[in-house]
Amino acid sequence: MIRPEYLNIHRIIKDKAILKLFEAVHEYGGALRFVGGAVRDALAGIEGFEIDLATDLTPDELVEACLEKGLKTVSIGLKFAKTGVIINNNVLEVSSLHKPVKESVSDFAFTDDWNADAASRDLTINAVYADEEGNVFDYYNGIDDLEKGVVRFVGKADEKIKEYPIRILRFFRFYSIFSKTEPDLKALKASVENKDLLKNVAVELIRDEFFKILVTQNAPKVLQIMKENDILDFLLPSQMNTQNLQRLDQLVYVNNLPSDALRRLFILFLPDAALAENLAIRLHLTKVQKARLIAFAKFSFDALQFHNMPYVRKVVFLHGKEFAKDKILFALALQNETTFDVKALFEQIDEFEIPVFPLNGKDLIEMGMNEGLPIKEILAKLKGAWLDSDFNMSFDELKQKAAQMMKK
Repeated sequence: MIRPEYLNIHRIIKDKAILKLFEAVHEYGGALRFVGGAVRDALAGIEGFEIDLATDLTPDELVEACLEKGLKTVSIGLKFAKTGVIINNNVLEVSSLHKPVKESVSDFAFTDDWNADAASRDLTINAVYADEEGNVFDYYNGIDDLEKGVVRFVGKADEKIKEYPIRILRFFRFYSIFSKTEPDLKALKASVENKDLLKNVAVELIRDEFFKILVTQNAPKVLQIMKENDILDFLLPSQMNTQNLQRLDQLVYVNNLPSDALRRLFILFLPDAALAENLAIRLHLTKVQKARLIAFAKFSFDALQFHNMPYVRKVVFLHGKEFAKDKILFALALQNETTFDVKALFEQIDEFEIPVFPLNGKDLIEMGMNEGLPIKEILAKLKGAWLDSDFNMSFDELKQKAAQMMKK
C-alpha cells in the first residue's frame, strides 16, 4: 500500500510555494497529499495535469490552519467537500476526506480514514495519493493497473455508476488514455447496463466529457466500442464514422498539430447544415462552436484544389485562415492522404496578408451609378472577379469593369 519515495515529487511540485500549504496542515496536526490526476499522470510521465489535494482536516479546520499560516482560502462548497487555497494567485482545490452515507447518493460524512476516501473515488488509477516527499499511498492497486494498462472501477462498477452516471464516460475517457488491454468486462458491462441513466445527466456535463474523449489518442477505437454498445445513442447521430476520425487523427499526428474537439466532431459525423445545427442544439454548443460547426457543413471545399494557392487564398479571404486549414485537413483525411506534409502549405497560409477589397458602394455612386441599380449585386460580382484574379485586379481595373456593368 505504501511505497516510500516512489515518485519523483518534482514532477508535480513546479512551484515550491505550495510547500507552505503542507506546512500549514502539518502544524495544525493534519496530513495533506496529492491525489488523483496529479499522481496518476506524474507516474505515467504525462505533463499538463491539474493539481488536486486531499487532507484529513475538515474544511473548517483547513481554513483555520491556513489562517494561522497567512494563506487565503475561498469557499468552493460543502457539497463537494472542497476548499480553495490561494497560492501565488492560483486556487488549489483541497478535498477533505469523506465517505458516502449509506442509502444516500448525494450525502457524505467527513472522515480521517484515507482508505475510506479512496473507496469513494471512481477508478483505481485515480485513488492513488502522494505526499510532498514522494511517498505514494496506493489503496486499490492503482499503480499496478496503471502499469498494466487496466482501467477499472474501485469496488463494484454497477454501484459506482449508479452513484454518478457520468462515470460511464469517465471510464471510456481514461480507458482511451491509459489502456493497454481490452476493456475491463465488469466496467463495460455496468456501463452498458446503466447507459440510460445518462439521459438524466446535464447535457453540458455529457458534452464536456465527450469532447475530452474526442481529443484522446485512441478516440476512434473507444468511440467504436461506445457505438457498438449504443452509449449516447439517445444524443448522437447514428452515422458515426470512426474511420474518418482515425484518418484525421493520423494526419494531425504526422504533422504535430494540436487536437481540436470540434474539428473531430465534424469529421466523425460529416453533417449537412441542418444536422450540424441540430447537433449544436443537442450538445448545447456555445454560439461560437455552433457557428463554426455549421460553417464547416455549409462550405463545400473543392478537395482537389487544396494545393492550388489562389483557390486556398480565396477560401482564407472568405472564411479565415484557421477555417481554411481545417477544410484542407478534412479534404486530405477523406481522401486517405494521412501522411501528407501540410507544414509548407500552412506556412503559406499563415504568411498570407489578407487584402481589403478596394471598391465600395460610395465609389460606384461617385461614378454616377443610379440608386435604382443593384449596387450590392454589382459589388458582389466585382468582388468575385477580384477574387478570381487572385486579388490582382487594381482599383482602376475594378472601376473600369464596374462602368461596363453599369452600361448594360
